[in-house]
Amino acid sequence: MKKTTLLLSILTMLVFGACKNIGFDKTKSGLEYKIIKGDKGEQLAVGDIVKFQYKVTFKDSVVMTTYGVMPVFDQVDSVGRHHDFSEFLAKMKVGDSAVCYQLFDTMQNRPEFGIPPYMKKGDKQEVTIKVLAAFKKGEGKSARDLAVLDYRKELSDYKDKELAVIEKYLVKNNIQAQKVNNNVYVKIEQEGTGLMADSGKVVGIKYTGYNFEGKAFDSNTDSTKQIQPHPLETFYFVSKRQGAIQGMLEGITVFRVGSKGKMFIPSLLGYGPQGAAPAIKPNESLMFDIEVVEVKDQEKKPAAGPMPNFGRK
Repeated sequence: MKKTTLLLSILTMLVFGACKNIGFDKTKSGLEYKIIKGDKGEQLAVGDIVKFQYKVTFKDSVVMTTYGVMPVFDQVDSVGRHHDFSEFLAKMKVGDSAVCYQLFDTMQNRPEFGIPPYMKKGDKQEVTIKVLAAFKKGEGKSARDLAVLDYRKELSDYKDKELAVIEKYLVKNNIQAQKVNNNVYVKIEQEGTGLMADSGKVVGIKYTGYNFEGKAFDSNTDSTKQIQPHPLETFYFVSKRQGAIQGMLEGITVFRVGSKGKMFIPSLLGYGPQGAAPAIKPNESLMFDIEVVEVKDQEKKPAAGPMPNFGRK
C-alpha cells in the first residue's frame, strides 16, 4: 500500500512538472511566456503607448504590483528590453493577459537595469501583465500626448483615492491634521521655536515609521522598531529637494527646529508599487513620528578657480 501511494505521488509530480509550461513560447533571450487571449481587442503595434497592470512574484511573495491601483505605461518597440515582457508585447492585443518567467542566470548576462537583490543563481521570478489600453496617433495628437493625458487622470484619481483613505483614518482616530502641499497630512504636536525647515534647508530629524496598522518598520531612536538594523543616528535630507521619500520632503516644510509631530504619507509619495521589502508592502501608505533637531543651510561649494595656463606666458 505504501509503495503504491509513493508511486502515485511520483507520477503526479511528473505529470504536473511536464504540464507546467505547456503552451509557453520563448523569446530570443529565452524568456518563457504565455499570452492569455482577452476580448479580441485592438492589436498592439510598434510605436503604440500601452497602458497595463503589472505584477512581479518571487517564491509566492508579491514583490511589486500595480493591479487594482495605478497602472503603468510603456512603448511598444520591435525588439524590447533583454529578458523582459517587452520582448513579446507587440504580439498582444488590448484585453490580453500574459505570464512570463525571468531567470536570474539570463538576466545577469545583460543587467541593464540591475539584478533584483533578492534573487541569486538558479532563481526565477514570475511576471504577469494585463493590457488595458493602447494609445495610437489620432485627432492630431501623438500616441505619447494621448498617453500623458490618460496618465495624469489616473494619477489624479489614485491620489484622491489614497488621500480619502488617510482622511478616513484621521476621522476614525480623531486626529486633527493639515494637508501640506495638497499631498501629505501633518499634525504638529509640539511647536518648535527654531528655524523653519524651508525648501533647500538641510534638516536633521529623529523619526519612527509605521504602517496604518500601527506596526513599526523603522526608527532612528529605538532599535527594537527596526526591521533592518542600523545605527541610531540623526537622519539628514534637503527639504523639498532630495534625500528622503517625496512625502517627507514635502511634509517637513511646516516643521521648525524643536517641532514634534506626525506625517501621514500616501504610497505614491512613499515607496509606491514596488514597496521596500521586507519592511514596506507594495502600495502601502505610511505614517511617521517626527522630531526636528536641526535646520541649517547647505554647504556652498567653492567657486571654480582659473584654468591652468599649462606653461603659457
